[in-house]
Amino acid sequence: MKRKFQLTNEAAGMRLDLYLAGVLPDCSRSYLQKLIKSGRVTLDGNSVTVNKSALPASGVLVLDIPEIAADDAPAPEDFEFELLYEDQYMAVINKPAGVVVHPAPGNPDGTVVNAILSRYPELRSAELPDGSRPGIVHRLDKDTSGCLAVARTPEAQARLCAAFAERATGKTYLALTAGIPEPMQGRIENLIGRHPVNRQKMAIVPRNGKVAVSEYTVKHSGLIGNRPAALVQVKIFTGRTHQIRVHLSSLKTPVLGDELYGGARSCAGVPRQMLHAWRLQLPHPVTGELIKVEAPLPDDFLSLARELAASGKSKPTA
Repeated sequence: MKRKFQLTNEAAGMRLDLYLAGVLPDCSRSYLQKLIKSGRVTLDGNSVTVNKSALPASGVLVLDIPEIAADDAPAPEDFEFELLYEDQYMAVINKPAGVVVHPAPGNPDGTVVNAILSRYPELRSAELPDGSRPGIVHRLDKDTSGCLAVARTPEAQARLCAAFAERATGKTYLALTAGIPEPMQGRIENLIGRHPVNRQKMAIVPRNGKVAVSEYTVKHSGLIGNRPAALVQVKIFTGRTHQIRVHLSSLKTPVLGDELYGGARSCAGVPRQMLHAWRLQLPHPVTGELIKVEAPLPDDFLSLARELAASGKSKPTA
C-alpha cells in the first residue's frame, strides 16, 4: 500500500522519520525507520534511506507500506482488563496506561484488540466492519487510562461507532496539570489541526482544522513535587486527536507528564501523562438504554492526586 504526501513549507528542515511519525500516528517510529532504511521511501521518485534526512519545502514523498498478510491478522492474547460493564453486545473496560488500542505496523501485539479477541472469540469473524480493528468503536491515547467501550457483534460495532460520530456520547476526563489553569473553569472552542512544524503534534489553528469543544473545571489546586499543579475535570463534546492535551496546553498548564505538549518541565518525577478517561455514558447499541460507567483512578494517578491534596494548599472548587 503506497501513501503519498505533498510536502509544503511546514515540512522544510524536518527529519524524514519524524515527519512520517507525525502523519502516520498508528505506525511506530521504529517501524517507519526500518521502512526508510529498506528503501521503501522515495522523494520525487528518488530513494531516501537515511532517517535523519532533512525534508525540502516541496515535493512528493511516497511511502510503500507492505501489505498485511492473512497470517499477520491480530491474534488473540490472554491478558485481562478490569471490566466496568459487560453484556452480550458490548463491554466497557478500564484500559491501563501504556496499552495501545489496536495493532498497527510495528506494533502487532499487546493491544486491546488482541485481548478482546481472546475474551470474545465471536469477534474473530471476517464479517466485522473493519477486520483489522474488531470491536473498536473509539480510541484512547496509549498513555491515557480509563473507560474504553468495545463491541461484541458487527451490529453493535456499527451502532456504537455511529453514536460516537454523532456525538451521542458523554465523555468526562480527569487530568493532573503542570500549573493551575486560569480562569478556574471555562469553555474552550476552536479549530484543531496538525501542527505546522512538528507533525507529531496537533495544534489550535486559524483555519482548515476541525471544531474542538471542551469544558473544564479545576477541582483542586496545590503542589506536586513542590511545583504548582491542579486536578482538572474536563468534559469533551468532540473527539479530536489529542484534544484535551492541546486545550490544557493552550492555557499554559499542560497535562502533567506530557512531554510532547509540556516539555521536560511537565515530566520531572512523573511516570506518564496524567490523563484518565473517568466517566463514559453512551446509548446501548440494541436497547437504546443510557449506559453510565466510571473508571477508578489508577495507582500512579491516585498517588499524585493524594500528594496534591496533602500539600496544604489544595482547595476544592464548586
